[in-house]
Amino acid sequence: MLKFGGGVMYQRIMVAVDGSEISTKGLLEAIALVNQKTSRLAIIHVTDVVVPFGAGQFLGAYIHNTRELSKETRESAHKIAADHGIEAEMLSPEIFTSGSHVADTIADFVQHWKADLLVIGTHGRRGVGRMLLGSVAERVMRLAPCSLLLVRDNGVSR
Repeated sequence: MLKFGGGVMYQRIMVAVDGSEISTKGLLEAIALVNQKTSRLAIIHVTDVVVPFGAGQFLGAYIHNTRELSKETRESAHKIAADHGIEAEMLSPEIFTSGSHVADTIADFVQHWKADLLVIGTHGRRGVGRMLLGSVAERVMRLAPCSLLLVRDNGVSR
């Protein structure tokens, strides 16, 4: 419930990060909205373990590497918040893709954490790029039970 001109600010802001440049841009937008006296910030990073077909003998190393990359992403986001004087709560669910979707998990955590606002970066892809890559932001937009701030990547061609 953000009111401009000195009124009430969002009290529970969640930002989704994935290690990309656009999600870092979203994190910085979320940090800018945090009122240190009245707001809390949660950073969510979903570790999506996509198990490739036929990867049986490499599965252990693959899962380990995926988790390590996820840990680096979370630590980097936490450090950015700390460097701006914000103590953020870290949320780090892990899913094994088989019917779950990152967007579903984010929406569930938004509801559980009772966020007033979710900040998420989006590449703004259209056409074949969107069809092939999907859109976590678009799906979250349909599922999230709170207000959203979509941060666009202005350098993307559509």
